[in-house]
Amino acid sequence: MLLTADTVLTGAELLRPGWIEIVSDKVVAVGAGRRPAPADLELGAVTVVPGFVDTHLHGGGGGNFSAATGDESATAVALHRAHGSTTLVASLVTAGPEGLLRQVGVLAAQVRAGLIDGIHLEGPWLSTQRCGAHQPSLMRDPDPDEIGRVLDAGEGTIRMVTIAPERPGALAAVEQFVDAGVVAAVGHTEATYEQTRDAIAAGATVGTHLFNAMRPIDRREPGPVIALTEEPRVTVEVIVDGVHLAPAIYRHVTRAVGPQRVSLITDAMAATGMSDGVYRLGPLDIDVVAGVARVAGTDTIAGSTATMDQVFRLAVTHCGLPRDEALMLAVRQASVNPARALGLQVGGLAPGARADLVVLDADLAVVGVSRAGKWVVVPEAPRTGQITPRS
Repeated sequence: MLLTADTVLTGAELLRPGWIEIVSDKVVAVGAGRRPAPADLELGAVTVVPGFVDTHLHGGGGGNFSAATGDESATAVALHRAHGSTTLVASLVTAGPEGLLRQVGVLAAQVRAGLIDGIHLEGPWLSTQRCGAHQPSLMRDPDPDEIGRVLDAGEGTIRMVTIAPERPGALAAVEQFVDAGVVAAVGHTEATYEQTRDAIAAGATVGTHLFNAMRPIDRREPGPVIALTEEPRVTVEVIVDGVHLAPAIYRHVTRAVGPQRVSLITDAMAATGMSDGVYRLGPLDIDVVAGVARVAGTDTIAGSTATMDQVFRLAVTHCGLPRDEALMLAVRQASVNPARALGLQVGGLAPGARADLVVLDADLAVVGVSRAGKWVVVPEAPRTGQITPRS
């Protein structure tokens, strides 16, 4: 299939106009200008970007990955794919030892089946002082035997684990996970600057939702935020949903670390795409009011109700750059950077890449989504009618 669009952002360059040639599930060629051969699909006045890569989310559409059922995962995946997230790493909240093994085992099967693209363990090795929407009574120190059992249950599908560096045994745990090919992240932590630096030295390369559930910056104790942002090897997650971070913080972080080291995430929970009400996140009740999720009876934010297309639009608006520069930055942060941080072979439109793409209208609303060359959302009014939706 050969498609054309007025604007194509590959993740490395902006093409206006641009074209993409897809064979089966792969991109085979990308270029600028008009191809002399007739296109199968002339998309016209739209912007085509790589599929979004969300490496931190808990559910959506009423479905919860922690429930560890095929139906709930499929519900969440369908909601997020329709909003442009063609690659999804399912995040699990803190659970007891047996519950964690069961959840990992179920999600590992879903990775092998192609429903999701990996597992993120956000807990249970976190700080009770910065627990966020996690159950403190289930948190514990990392134990090498338990980690071994979890890795065995995951059978190579665990992509990332978030750890609080100050917990006894945390540095050894970071090394154990990294040796197993799992990305170690620092988050939900009361760690000092030095403790965070030690975790980075042990192999940690991601900061989990920077600023949120994290010891704040102090003039005499810089804490984890400064340690993570000043280290060139670290990619920092940010939730640009209009709730978790002020726009000025997002702009400051992007300027401080550069365009290659920020990953946009949703941290979406089951209420994403749903009406206000009471939902579950792991063992906790979550109240959603005016689209903001909080642990029931508290002011603690419990993930988000955002999809990646919403986050993408806000990033373009909030970054403070001219439109084209803002689009290029947002593409890097929503697709290229998260894929690179977790070693996923997606995140750009280049020859040999999986044919994951999102079609956006003038307002950056999703009007088409392709995953592995199959349309999840069919672009409106295709010229030739040769496209069929994915069943």
